[in-house]
Amino acid sequence: MIKLFRYNEIDSSEIFSRELASTKNIENIVTDIIANVRANKDKALYEYCEKFDKVKLSSLEVTEAEVDEAFASVDEKFINILKAASENIYAFHSRQVRNSFVINEKDGVVIGQKVLPIEKVGLYVPGGTAAYPSSVLMNCIPAKIAGCSEIVMVTPPSKDGKVNPVILAAARIAGVKRIFKVGGAQAVAALAYGTESIPAVDKIVGPGNAFVAEAKKQVFGKVAIDMIAGPSEILVIADGTCDPVSVAADLLSQAEHDKMASAVLVTDSEKLAADVSAELERQIPLLAREEIARTSIDNNGKIIITESIDDAVEVANTIAPEHLEICVDDPFRYLNKIKHAGSIFMGKYCPEALGDYFAGPNHTLPTSGTARFSSPLSVDDFVKKTQFTYYTEEALKSVSKDIEYFANKEGLGAHAKSAVIRFEKDN
Repeated sequence: MIKLFRYNEIDSSEIFSRELASTKNIENIVTDIIANVRANKDKALYEYCEKFDKVKLSSLEVTEAEVDEAFASVDEKFINILKAASENIYAFHSRQVRNSFVINEKDGVVIGQKVLPIEKVGLYVPGGTAAYPSSVLMNCIPAKIAGCSEIVMVTPPSKDGKVNPVILAAARIAGVKRIFKVGGAQAVAALAYGTESIPAVDKIVGPGNAFVAEAKKQVFGKVAIDMIAGPSEILVIADGTCDPVSVAADLLSQAEHDKMASAVLVTDSEKLAADVSAELERQIPLLAREEIARTSIDNNGKIIITESIDDAVEVANTIAPEHLEICVDDPFRYLNKIKHAGSIFMGKYCPEALGDYFAGPNHTLPTSGTARFSSPLSVDDFVKKTQFTYYTEEALKSVSKDIEYFANKEGLGAHAKSAVIRFEKDN
């Protein structure tokens, strides 16, 4: 059963703690996997497919014929939903495009910034206990908008050696051209270092399990990564006018992801707290992923009763959740008070699931409190910026002595000399 707290009676460390499993064993396993893939490349990948995915593959790359077959097997209604979702995602992310700029406000001086796409990007799409075509759309579309010239996708195969058809259908709609049947830490290693089949990329994005997260952490520096994502989280702020049935359902929408997922309700209503707790007990046994949701709610679920919704906002800002629902009649009253959240869902008719699949904002979000300093996946994640400077002779001469003085203050004589040497002949 979900735990109940009163905000003014409990130690904040108990409310805000995130109990995460020890990762030392995972770290060592992933280190060995990465080393094996670096040394043995495709051979290691084939062996890991047999070991972890229980399938013996003849080729790692998905063929065009396999994509055709998968696309044809997916029902037309779902294809149309994927297309509608992709249009919404494109419309939202296209507004994020940054432009290069040039400043020429002083005589003889031109400075500016160029915004360039990252050339090669690897998308990790999870498999295993669930298929996530939504992750294909959310990761690929911003990369396409940014102008990345090479987008490679990796995803685990099923025991029949195929990729889930809905994953391939989403890949075709999103515009992914190269797809490989490999998952786990070994897929991340392959993207980072390259193998005979899989090209090395410049950045790896996409969610995954603890082994994938650890692998991304270990290859960071060789390649860029989007973020180190932890277990899913949802925090619902709700007042006494809310329907406990829908609030409980929204909490369970994240609890079913992972046994380590965190679902938190913060409310100023004692009655709603009791009703949601009871409703969770009614709804959990009805879920296909009952065991996962039960473990998540029992171990990591919380209901926090506050004196006011303003106090609830304070709780949300301290927790900095991945997903934040503001289930009140006038959510915009509180929007500017929210300082830390991955994605905010406004009002009683905006469940987090809307953002997972369809609305348009990205669903790859900072977790574990990192919304305090990081952002959702966006077009910005698929570009890099470089800057340029141009000075004429006269423009440099006018500031050369200032640069010399500054450099000498830092004890860097060569810097100082470089600033003035061009003009020594004038003296």
